[in-house]
Amino acid sequence: MFIDYTYEPRRAIFFEDVKSNYASIECVERGLHPLKSSLCVMSRSDHSYGLILASSPKFKEVFGKSNVSRAADLPFLLEKQKVLEQMGLFVTVGMGDNPLLAKLAMDNYAKHSATMRALIRYEDVPNKVWTLPKMTDFWGIGRRTEKRFNKLGIYSIKDLAHANPDRIKRKMGIVGLQQFFHAHGIDETNVREKHHKKSESYSNSQILPRDYVQQDEIELVIKEMAEHLAIRLRKGKKLAGGLSLYVKPSYKEDSSSIKTASKIEPTQSTTDIQSEFLRLFREKYHGEIVREIGIGGFDLSSENIKQLNLFETMLPNESQVITHQKQEALQDAIDEIRDKFDFTAIQKASVLTAGSRVLERNKMIGGHAAAGGEKNDR
Repeated sequence: MFIDYTYEPRRAIFFEDVKSNYASIECVERGLHPLKSSLCVMSRSDHSYGLILASSPKFKEVFGKSNVSRAADLPFLLEKQKVLEQMGLFVTVGMGDNPLLAKLAMDNYAKHSATMRALIRYEDVPNKVWTLPKMTDFWGIGRRTEKRFNKLGIYSIKDLAHANPDRIKRKMGIVGLQQFFHAHGIDETNVREKHHKKSESYSNSQILPRDYVQQDEIELVIKEMAEHLAIRLRKGKKLAGGLSLYVKPSYKEDSSSIKTASKIEPTQSTTDIQSEFLRLFREKYHGEIVREIGIGGFDLSSENIKQLNLFETMLPNESQVITHQKQEALQDAIDEIRDKFDFTAIQKASVLTAGSRVLERNKMIGGHAAAGGEKNDR
């Protein structure tokens, strides 16, 4: 398929990235040179399959571990020098005719360049984009997406660029077709457009420290995360009208992730939310080994507004009212104790079992400490 780039916009797009950011910051904190010192940032040593979270260029060189314009005349590059002078951090710069090409230049070429900057124009696509060593070096293509392309006989970005776009769309949908055009360097994203905030939602996720094989252990983590979500809803004085669940299998599995959601009667009840998440999980789970779990609450509304369900009894009987009031009082009391002392001040005995993540994640920092430690987004 021939792509006529004369119809594509040419813009001056720049991407900046601090060279080995986390490792560089640790070097600066210790008075070390970010490029000349061998340093790595490791995950907690008590986790199986310990990860090198970040490493300096020198560390990568020593241990082999990882994770035609006059660019020098661009005034933009003065900012690069300013970052170095003021913060001691080295910045890599990717430049291109659009955001995609600038991003590819930064990720694949700038970090390996002596000047720590690189440029990709439309004319460079065959030589700089199609020649990427691995498909996963390309923006938006992960290991699972690569496998799907492989099943279509596509093993490189060049293969993708020369594939039949109709077949790709038929087999992989609009996302696959978008990757086809990306393989030609086409990206019409407008970085000047203002981001429109999505409807408010609460979500949290966590990568488990090991593969979870037993269903009861997986469900325990889901219940703990659901409890945290319910606490956030009550603190925010919100009700969730929908719940979403994401469960990613271990790399040992060749199965797809679980992605499911449901609309519910608006609630902030821990019991109700836990029950619905377990229902969603059991409906889709088929014995996979699990490594990552994410949950979310959406369609949020004020706790002061309760919509009537036409299929629900408008006047619940006295026992239902009493039960509901007792549950609310218990939840409020537990929340108050945790706010006053600590999230772990009052817990169920299940937190002492091997699969529980509450106590361990409550100790963590850097986005992993609040109320049980899940990574949160709003």
